[in-house]
Amino acid sequence: MKRLNVILSVAFMLFACAAFAQPEVEIPNQKPGSCYAKCLIADEYTTETEQIQVKAASTRVETIPAAYESVSEQVLVRDASSRIERVPAEYETITQSFVKGCPSGYEPEGGALVAGGNCVRFIPIPAVYETVTEQVLVKDASTRLEVVPAQYETVTEQIVAKPASFRTETIPAEYESMTEQVLVKEASTRIERRPARYETQSEQIETAPAATKWVKKKADRNCLSADPNDCLVWCLVETPAQYRTVTKKVRVGCDDGWTDNGDDCIKTVDIPAEYTTRTYNKLKTAASTRQTEIPAQYKSISKTVVKTPAQTRTVEIPAEYTTRTVRKLKTPASTRTETAPVIMGSYTTTQRKGCPSGYTEDTSGAGSGDCIRSTDIPAEYTSRSFRKLATPASTRTIDIPAEYTTVTRRVLVKKGGFTEWREVVCADQVTNVTVRKIQEALRSRGYDPGPSDNVMGARTKAALVKYQKDNNLPVGNLDVETMKSLGVSY
Repeated sequence: MKRLNVILSVAFMLFACAAFAQPEVEIPNQKPGSCYAKCLIADEYTTETEQIQVKAASTRVETIPAAYESVSEQVLVRDASSRIERVPAEYETITQSFVKGCPSGYEPEGGALVAGGNCVRFIPIPAVYETVTEQVLVKDASTRLEVVPAQYETVTEQIVAKPASFRTETIPAEYESMTEQVLVKEASTRIERRPARYETQSEQIETAPAATKWVKKKADRNCLSADPNDCLVWCLVETPAQYRTVTKKVRVGCDDGWTDNGDDCIKTVDIPAEYTTRTYNKLKTAASTRQTEIPAQYKSISKTVVKTPAQTRTVEIPAEYTTRTVRKLKTPASTRTETAPVIMGSYTTTQRKGCPSGYTEDTSGAGSGDCIRSTDIPAEYTSRSFRKLATPASTRTIDIPAEYTTVTRRVLVKKGGFTEWREVVCADQVTNVTVRKIQEALRSRGYDPGPSDNVMGARTKAALVKYQKDNNLPVGNLDVETMKSLGVSY
């Protein structure tokens, strides 16, 4: 009874075979004693892997920010100038002597007053007589030297007590307040970034082409045959192609004024330079000098000067005779000269001596009584620090490769169906032992045929069909190729 069940089960597995095939069909390479069936041959597919672009290649502009360096510089606050230092000239007091005249009764020696000279006066020495009582010359003729005294006059004159000079007045430098813009930070650029606009597009990718398969339908109710098996209908049913929806982002672009940069849009924005206001004193008129004349100072002195120098004249005195006793010249009259030093007067005056060390006489004009020295006043600076652009901002373009996704599709290589006759195990060769071997072989290969009960039950059939499909074997029968694959002998 078990053997009968096994045979019926094998016969039931022939649902995929053409049970109503005509015996007159030519079977290639047929062998006597062998059984054949037109079995369902699975479509042969090959798996192809294809890279589908999901996102197109693009570029990204990477912003390299501007580099700044801190710079300190000296800023002019006040221009360099000079200062005129002024000190009075050095003077010395000098006492000067002048010839005032001769003592009363004296006259200049040589007729002229000379400093260090002498004044002279002539003193008459009368002649010496003796008395002679004879007719003799009473008085010899002689001469008398009369002194004509010098005539003097008092003269008042102005003498320089202090010579004329000039006073140099310092005119200080004039400054004007200047305001200017000082660069604090140089102009630069800033890269603004915003995401690019994308839109999502879907695309249907064929993963399996359309195919056909044979499907056993129920018997036609209008069939007249009493045996339903005579009315089994095999229908060739189309299996639609299988598709996979692939969604990808497609770049739309950037707004006006923006530039593509990979996933982003960029725009260069100018950053104006930064300035600060500083105020400083600028030299308008350099320091100078102005001279004011200081008139000489005079004082009046009175001195006696010779108007007519003293002189002498000789007066002839005739001789005198008498008959009486006369005086006889014993020693003729003469003169004696006395000398006296010239009378000197003096007055005190101030005389310019010079300038102190390091000073020079002010010669900027008609002269000056002051001494000046120019002292340089250095320019005044202040330090300011600001950021100076060392390297301007720039961009670097980085290539962004396209993004792909791997799509695996099955491509039909050979169309199957009920197209080929295959050698099958004849029903009388399918024993309980054979069924057990089939069940054990399926189980060892990871398929679940149910319990090893030597029965070709539903679970064993399902496992056998799955094995055949997984290994690209003819489906629906115990064909020789399947038995060899399972390693089962019969």
